[in-house]
Amino acid sequence: MGALAKTPVTALDAFLRQESLQADRTYLIQPMPDGQVVELSWRQVGDQARRMASYLQSLGFPAGSQIGLLSKNCAHWIIADLAIWMAGHVSVPLYPNQTADTIRQVLEHADACAVFIGKLDDWSHMRAGVPQDMPWIGLPLAPDDADIKSWAALLETNEPLQDLSLPVADQLATLVYTSGTTGIPKGVMLSFGSMYLAASNGLRLFNISAQDRLLSYLPLSHVAERQFVEIASLLSGQQIYFVNSVATFFDDARRARPTVFFAAPRVWENFKQYAERRHGSAWARLQLRLPLLRERKARQVLADLGLDQVRYAVCGAARLSPGLSSWFAERGLLIVEAYGMTENCGYSHLGRPAKIKAGYIGLPNPGVECRLTAQGEVLVRSRAAMLGYYKDPVRTAEVLDDDGFLHTGDLGEIDQEGFLRLTGRAKDIFKTSKGRYVTPVPIEALLLDSPLIEDACVVGHDLPQPLALVRLCAEAEGAPDALNRQLDALLQEVNARLQRSEQLGCLVVISDEWNVETGFRTPNLKLKRNVVEASYQGQVHLWLVSGNTVVWQQDTKENA
Repeated sequence: MGALAKTPVTALDAFLRQESLQADRTYLIQPMPDGQVVELSWRQVGDQARRMASYLQSLGFPAGSQIGLLSKNCAHWIIADLAIWMAGHVSVPLYPNQTADTIRQVLEHADACAVFIGKLDDWSHMRAGVPQDMPWIGLPLAPDDADIKSWAALLETNEPLQDLSLPVADQLATLVYTSGTTGIPKGVMLSFGSMYLAASNGLRLFNISAQDRLLSYLPLSHVAERQFVEIASLLSGQQIYFVNSVATFFDDARRARPTVFFAAPRVWENFKQYAERRHGSAWARLQLRLPLLRERKARQVLADLGLDQVRYAVCGAARLSPGLSSWFAERGLLIVEAYGMTENCGYSHLGRPAKIKAGYIGLPNPGVECRLTAQGEVLVRSRAAMLGYYKDPVRTAEVLDDDGFLHTGDLGEIDQEGFLRLTGRAKDIFKTSKGRYVTPVPIEALLLDSPLIEDACVVGHDLPQPLALVRLCAEAEGAPDALNRQLDALLQEVNARLQRSEQLGCLVVISDEWNVETGFRTPNLKLKRNVVEASYQGQVHLWLVSGNTVVWQQDTKENA
């Protein structure tokens, strides 16, 4: 099985250890489009990874070359990642829902010399972004394209690589490109050592063992899923279940019945909506209020979601609203929040189930130091920090200071016990025409606490007063007059909690879709504030001076 380190110091060492300890135990479970389920053991994963590593070495690339990885989550995403490392190269994951222009930009900036192509929804529009002068290596679920080399054929024609050159801890393992919330993605250089440290400490925080199960569906190209699912599984030996499609998500979740589960707020909201469609009858709601029936009904709801075995539920990427948190808590699932950045392997702060403080994320993770600047910016320092930004020493020096602290760009507060509360992004603060500074995120959080609001973006640069652009939840149905009254009441309630200079002039109900396809969100679903502001900058002043506390974009479109 190749060289085996006595004490693992990298994720590849850890894989070799798991392979030797439980070779025939199932590791990866992949549902297929035809309804079948493929199970791969640690031995099978190792064999395929070694064969693909042998092929990569045959291409003659210099050691440490960058290899792209463009695919939705699947079992062979992880196998390809292992193969890249076994061959002595660096993996460069790409988001599977990026435009052709962004794909080309990332591959060229990373100096990629080959690319793995796998499961994708819109290959026809992405294809032009992949340079033709590099090998296109297909994963088993790759698009049908004559230019993509067959995974099965390459396995058949290449013997397993025997002489593995194991990486050292400070060696570059991967380039993880940021999602581009504010512009061009940056290539974050993560070492094997930093990824191993973050994952190994995470295992202790979550008390994870080989008996745990994970469901992988958030992009593995994002640092949170990469660390929480892939790297953690290599270290612990836990099983990973994958999702076939959006349509089969809940069937796949019920198959996996994960014991540890990580999700963004939008996913937790999807779970809630699914449960309310299936368990929203008056009798079902009554059972949750009756002491003798509550526990049984709550367990039934969670089982229908595939979440009845979850012992550690985590939310990250954005703030979890109190209402959503309470809904799950009432059904017996306590969700804690996590905070981290690509630049520190997603390893910074985590809530502890036994010690949760409303409005706060949690305490620093082991080995993490946290402090605030005089302006309130959150600084963190740990051995999980990046090596720097690829080919960008100037920007690296801007965010990693001489003392090793990472300047996150987030504003926050730390209480006497060390709990961290995020209050916004430094670059999001704007100044009104009256010279008053406004921090939009806390105001947006108040709006998002309402069951009416799905998205909110507060704007007001050079306006006399800020206003909020909002998108309504699907459940916010009813007569326009009734909705206007509810939204007006929400506006008054929010304004009563704000300083005069922060109070909103109106709520504008946006009918446009704010999604990845329309360019309003990053591939990991974060709202691009600069895109929102630019899209409506010609209308915000007219909305503000309209004299209405609630303005409907659809009405202004029709009257334009």
